[in-house]
Amino acid sequence: MTSPVPVLFIHGLWLHSASWQPWVDLFRTEGYDPSAPGWPGDPDTVEEARQNPESIADHGIDDVVEHYATIIRGLGAPPVLIGHSFGGMIAQKLLGQDLAAAAVAIDAAQIKGVLPLPLSALRSTLPVFRNPANKHRAVSLTAEQFRFAFGNALSEEESDGLFERWTIPAPGKPLFEAAAANFSPHSPAKVDTANSGRGPLLLVSGGKDHTVPETVTRATLKQYRHSEAVTEFMAFPDRGHSLTIDSGWREVADAVLAWLRRQGRQA
Repeated sequence: MTSPVPVLFIHGLWLHSASWQPWVDLFRTEGYDPSAPGWPGDPDTVEEARQNPESIADHGIDDVVEHYATIIRGLGAPPVLIGHSFGGMIAQKLLGQDLAAAAVAIDAAQIKGVLPLPLSALRSTLPVFRNPANKHRAVSLTAEQFRFAFGNALSEEESDGLFERWTIPAPGKPLFEAAAANFSPHSPAKVDTANSGRGPLLLVSGGKDHTVPETVTRATLKQYRHSEAVTEFMAFPDRGHSLTIDSGWREVADAVLAWLRRQGRQA
């Protein structure tokens, strides 16, 4: 009897890893072996993270990649990676390093080489960039800032409910690193997009996403044009950056499960 396929869910900035719990439960019922470990320094609960922002601060992209690489090395088989926002960038880096069987990057943060920088994306990250000292701090969003960056396609009530339930302070360092990526030859935001031997990759975009607009995800797709490995794009036109945690999460999760089955990564 074969062991179930491991699946690692990787959260992005401002969301606690526990926000993946509905996905973890679904994937377990579908026969996978899922888990959602937090970033380095992430406390176990949302409340602890809010009370101890210094534990989260000053972790950069390379720190997070190595943290998950260590977890992966402890598994019995290469996992499927499913990442949201900066978690989507981390998933792409790990896939490019041949540490994963497949990856799904949902509204993934910009990797090196992606040039579009829409105004809505700038506004979404302004709480971090307004102060250069935030590079070494953890920064929290207000409910209003969360509504613009994540919940713009939702009712105010649903957005505010998600804000109260799942948000935590986020390290500013990854955003500063990504912003400087195209000016740095050794940027931690660089992904091996030319790797033709890696597993399949699905890039998912929310058509109303303010933080990672669809133009960014389509530009990311073009970065993989020199790879012969499977790289596919999927859009949810009416969804925003909250698409993994809002009331429509199941539609996205079911589409991801169907894609994994098509790639032979079924449980």
